[in-house]
Amino acid sequence: MALDKSRLKERIAGQLVALGASRQGEHSWVERLAQAIANGVVDEIQANAEVSVTGGSSSGTYKVE
Repeated sequence: MALDKSRLKERIAGQLVALGASRQGEHSWVERLAQAIANGVVDEIQANAEVSVTGGSSSGTYKVE
């Protein structure tokens, strides 16, 4: 499954709402906060994550994209 910033943002925003935050109103930071967290998580994974294949002809370490 590919990483999707907008789908992750929605999941984060949903969790914040479940904790009592509001997605609406001029002072709500839920949308912006959720987007910032999603962007940071996906960017970090895409920049630094690796997976190790330990057997077969494809054995080695590969970058996650």
